[in-house]
Amino acid sequence: MKELIKKIPIFGDLARKPYWNLRTKKIRPRPFPGSKNYWEERYSTGGDSGVGSYGKFAEFKAAVINEFVAKHDLRSVIEFGCGDGNQLTLAKYPTYFGFDVSETVVSKCQKLFAGDASKHFRLVAEYKGETADVALSLDVIYHLIEDDVFENYMRTLFEASNEYVIIYASDSDDNRGYEGTHVRHRKFTAWIQQNFPHWKLIEHIPNKYPYQGDYMQGCFADFSIYAKA
Repeated sequence: MKELIKKIPIFGDLARKPYWNLRTKKIRPRPFPGSKNYWEERYSTGGDSGVGSYGKFAEFKAAVINEFVAKHDLRSVIEFGCGDGNQLTLAKYPTYFGFDVSETVVSKCQKLFAGDASKHFRLVAEYKGETADVALSLDVIYHLIEDDVFENYMRTLFEASNEYVIIYASDSDDNRGYEGTHVRHRKFTAWIQQNFPHWKLIEHIPNKYPYQGDYMQGCFADFSIYAKA
């Protein structure tokens, strides 16, 4: 996924600003380039996956997922939106398949984990219907701006899981202040209930660091864990 400056945070005031053309001397608004193009440009120009994949936020996510994988003796994990791989350095998964829309970041992850035969990375466009015990979506859903991209992503996410789906995202349709940005909050739980009713929400885990106005200190995403009925 992507941006024009080396590092732009996913959360906070910068996420609320329009998509600007920062390569010119004048700051001029430009149309959002699309989710795939946004992230490829972000990564190819030196950006990373954002504050949510580093530090205490990454540690919180890793603790929750690692515990769940171990508790349920899950042998395989598939993730759509693997990002730059920093979050994955904290993971303890027997087998992992990571997919992303960015060619730059997939190549980076392949190099970063070249010595680990348990991890595999490919472009989302190369996904061939692989499945795993649990499917992960971490800090992705609220970056799916286009409705068709969101629909396809959600269907792929649930169809790729044999047992569980773990989602880490905001769950709201309130997008006041985020117009024209790379953030679009969605009430994904309602979508799942309507489109995948045979999947049941078995656990909701609030963020250890809830958002209170400072994106460096808190996050608006929580965990929602689903099981196939």
